[in-house]
Amino acid sequence: SLLSLLRKKKEKWTWSYNMETRKVARMGLLLALSMILSYVETLIPAFVAVPGVKIGLANIVIVFALYTLGDMEAISLSLIRVLLSSLLFGSVLSLLYSFSGALLSLVGMVLMKKVKIFSTTVVSVTGGVLHNLGQILVACLVLETDVLLYYLPVLILSGTITGAVIGIIASLVIKRLENNIRS
Repeated sequence: SLLSLLRKKKEKWTWSYNMETRKVARMGLLLALSMILSYVETLIPAFVAVPGVKIGLANIVIVFALYTLGDMEAISLSLIRVLLSSLLFGSVLSLLYSFSGALLSLVGMVLMKKVKIFSTTVVSVTGGVLHNLGQILVACLVLETDVLLYYLPVLILSGTITGAVIGIIASLVIKRLENNIRS
């Protein structure tokens, strides 16, 4: 009986170890994918004359992680991606703006997801709008002006549109990979 107890303990540890290894591997793959999407986005010319309007392709990965890996994993992925992207493709100011936008966006998305009545697309739209709001608020503080708030309607519209597109794509990817995610 002691031997069988030890075997069960070993099996449980092995299973737990394998699950953690898989999670770390998935996180690494998702981080790499989000970095690639961040880089691709730097190659796309601005399609609007308003500074700060971007598609947010890497957020497909973040929304995917939020729904498949969990809140803390999505937050970790997003903040690491923001840091690495800013170091590789941006500046200290872009880090400040991106970090503030990402943090506000993540808090909003996690809270909306927890309510469990909103779709992935609505959660993503919330993230897109809050990201832009966080960036514009930090820009107002850094530049010590409230004139930038005039950009807010355009940024809310762009956050809604890009958030919807990102949410729809993330939903499709989640549904497509649903059977593979759990194993």
